[in-house]
Amino acid sequence: MIDENLPYWIAFTKITNIGPIRLTKIMKGFKSGKVAWTAKAADFISMGIENSAVTAIMDEKKFISPDKECEILIQEKVSVLSLFDSNYPRLLKEIPNPPPLLYYRGTIKSYELALGVVGTRKVSSYGKMIAHDLSYTLAQRGLAIVSGLALGIDAIAHHAALEAKGVTLAVLGGGLDEYNIYPVANRALAHTIIESGGALISEYPCGTQSLKTHFPQRNRIISGLSLGTLVIEAPEKSGALITTKFALEQNRDIFAVPQNIYNENAKGVNNLIKMGAKLVTCAEDIIEELNIETAVNFKKTSGDIVFAPDEELLMSLLAKEPMHIDSIIRESKISAAKANSLLSMLEIKGAIKNAGGGMYCKI
Repeated sequence: MIDENLPYWIAFTKITNIGPIRLTKIMKGFKSGKVAWTAKAADFISMGIENSAVTAIMDEKKFISPDKECEILIQEKVSVLSLFDSNYPRLLKEIPNPPPLLYYRGTIKSYELALGVVGTRKVSSYGKMIAHDLSYTLAQRGLAIVSGLALGIDAIAHHAALEAKGVTLAVLGGGLDEYNIYPVANRALAHTIIESGGALISEYPCGTQSLKTHFPQRNRIISGLSLGTLVIEAPEKSGALITTKFALEQNRDIFAVPQNIYNENAKGVNNLIKMGAKLVTCAEDIIEELNIETAVNFKKTSGDIVFAPDEELLMSLLAKEPMHIDSIIRESKISAAKANSLLSMLEIKGAIKNAGGGMYCKI
């Protein structure tokens, strides 16, 4: 059952110039949605709403039906939480300027263990492997993976979490009605996220297109829902870096995976590391930095991790006793370059550790 105030708060979002800050002010000032909807211009002015916004309210609300907005939500199977709802995610509520209304499809709760995973749409083969393996392992260890449903790193992170039978949340820059789920290429993924116990989330009402100007604000929700944000691959000017800016403002951790210095899509990530982001080479780096006791104490077995054929070969050679990389290359008959890449992947998956001096062993 929808709270009696919500239809009116939703209706206010349809009015020109009523964004999150003004709507929050109106919600706090009136408490009752019905009272706010029938209020006079002087009432809005007295609580500090600017004249231009007040004029828009008085002119436009006569063309908006709160009940109709509710019908659309029901038709599109979209639910909504207000900032004052007890089920509103705690981490998101703590950020500056949290969304006064949070629309969602699927299952939403106060995820205490969540990590934002972001990066470029034009992802390299290395970036694909890193995004998949880290997201898979972290989801397997109990962290909800939060991203933006975009092509590239976002979609890979969502898919990996689903493969691990974990939870993933997709934050969109438009409405959650079927027509406006964006990008169109990931609509099937969006449905799978919902069906698998995750959620699509947005601060925008149904019928809102995903505009370029919406994505920076969307990014603050990705970081706001999360204990930290992991950047996989990103050029110097990237939306992913906007997410890290919000994470800093929200006093959340930033993690970055080191990249090839000759890759243009790596410059943004490598710069983050220079500026103090936590360098990540395996999932354990994130878990330990966040001090997540339940995840650290999670017991893995080799059966929990999916290995490629060449990775299985290396795992069959390695033991608890450290083995030098030269011996690994010689016994596996794999090239040095490929062996280094495979060992990095196994380390990221949390299956082995680098004991130093070119020595590797099983965990």
